Amino acid sequence: MNIPFALVLLIPILAVWVSFALVWWTRPKNVGAINLLLAFSGAFLLALTFFELLPEVYDTGNPRHIALFVLVGILFQVFLEFFSKGAEHGHMHHELTENKFPLMLFLSLSVHALIEGVPLDGSNSMLYGIVVHKIPVALILSIFLINSQMKVRFILLFMLLFSLMTPLGSYLALNAPWVDDYGHLLTSVAIGVFLHISTIILFESSKGHSFDFRKLMVIILGIAVAYFM
Repeated sequence: MNIPFALVLLIPILAVWVSFALVWWTRPKNVGAINLLLAFSGAFLLALTFFELLPEVYDTGNPRHIALFVLVGILFQVFLEFFSKGAEHGHMHHELTENKFPLMLFLSLSVHALIEGVPLDGSNSMLYGIVVHKIPVALILSIFLINSQMKVRFILLFMLLFSLMTPLGSYLALNAPWVDDYGHLLTSVAIGVFLHISTIILFESSKGHSFDFRKLMVIILGIAVAYFM
């Protein structure tokens, strides 16, 4: 059974704000558990992309065109990361000042979040995939912002606008007049973004290039959960 579209718009917003509230009240120092959740989310999103999105778009369009737009999505995400510095997959390398809103970080994360919303049309599995991906990213982003030199009003404004981007992407994708003819190509771009983000999360080197058994287990768990949904 599909989820009502109003909930599709609301749930990603709640995921961001619940994550932010958790960080605000607990002020966690150890992000080890969050990194494991991030690895699970990467595996879960990657598996859902293969199980759900790729068969759907290849069934509705020219395979070469689909492949081209998937590659466009990968390259576009690489471009965004010149400005976000990897915040989409849990890396925060920015230096924020008290009186300055981090516009480039916001814009790059917002464009990424807009694209995330494109495939959300009420499908339970993809909504779960996006939310599970968004929670650890929102946790890490919240920790970074709260521990930064930014004023609280800028932090709240950042999180408010960021939380609205994925629902906005879903709304625009479903209501655009050209969606019936070209929606599968936009979804293909989203697939490319998901492939890049999830593989970076999964295959980036562990600390000291050591084997991380716990990370391997949560990756396998993420793929298994996606398969049996």
